[in-house]
Amino acid sequence: MAETPILSVRNLHTEFAAPEGTVHAVDGVSFDVFKGRTLGVVGESGCGKSVTARSILGIVERPGRVTGGEILLQPADGGTPVDLLKMSPWDMRAVRGPEIALVFQEPMASFSQYYTIGNQIMEGIRLHMGLSAKAARARAIDLLDMVGVPQPARRVDEYPFQLSGGLRQRVMIAMALSCDPRVLIADEPTTALDVTTQAQILDLLRELQQKRGLAIILITHDMGVIAEMAHDVAVMYLGRAVETGAVKDIFAAPQHPYTRALLRSIPTVMAKPRTRLPTIEGSIPQPFNRPVGCAYHPRCTEAVFAACRTEPPPEVGVAGRNVRCYLHGGLPGARA
Repeated sequence: MAETPILSVRNLHTEFAAPEGTVHAVDGVSFDVFKGRTLGVVGESGCGKSVTARSILGIVERPGRVTGGEILLQPADGGTPVDLLKMSPWDMRAVRGPEIALVFQEPMASFSQYYTIGNQIMEGIRLHMGLSAKAARARAIDLLDMVGVPQPARRVDEYPFQLSGGLRQRVMIAMALSCDPRVLIADEPTTALDVTTQAQILDLLRELQQKRGLAIILITHDMGVIAEMAHDVAVMYLGRAVETGAVKDIFAAPQHPYTRALLRSIPTVMAKPRTRLPTIEGSIPQPFNRPVGCAYHPRCTEAVFAACRTEPPPEVGVAGRNVRCYLHGGLPGARA
């Protein structure tokens, strides 16, 4: 793709120190995010999706810390990209909100129950945009109306516990958009919502992207949501992106065994009634006991090389996407 990405993550590493050992929650992840496009980050629970999002914004909770890599943000004026990992905490405050915003996974846990939703939206507006209280309140009402909250002039004075799950998620999106960010990270935005509300939230994100040219990072474990929303995909397993590429290519011809296993586990209308859904054998290993070699090899039905059990596979280019699997080359000792 010739266009310059708004956000480039390169070889990102985030670790958590614990008495049992060091957890490599994010272990060399790389991807690009483009204006007006959605990058879907998909994988099972515990694969490092949410930690990747928090690493980008510099809000990894202790004892976690980013230990390596680059997070390059392209300035709005098209200048030289800046590395967010080299910014001071004070400078990062100017990035969170106006440049990159995050829709948290659990709105009820993310809002303060002691302040109205209007006050919580207005706080970021006044901090980053310098508006008066009256102007910030008017903008908060406009934002609630934009994301489809009914009677926004009344709802602005309500508390989070007075809203349904779907409305809280809409308010969370309004808060994220309050300072006109260029990149929106949506961390499991449809978790715990009914199917109808899920569809409404996804439609809202798509509409906002079309109107504003937002670059969206959509974190989910649902391959159906990825198929509907994403332009590009990063499939993560145990802290690593094992396959990245265009959604149409990955769904048409997945190249990594884990991606193939995820796609097989999706229910289809062609499945025979009263038959068990295909599942991925085994479970994600304990983070303190990471497998040697390819992290997926204990569950992989296609691990045929000795190197699968001894050395992590390098990233190789295959059919227009990047894949970490010895089935596509990169074997130790093999000719380039």
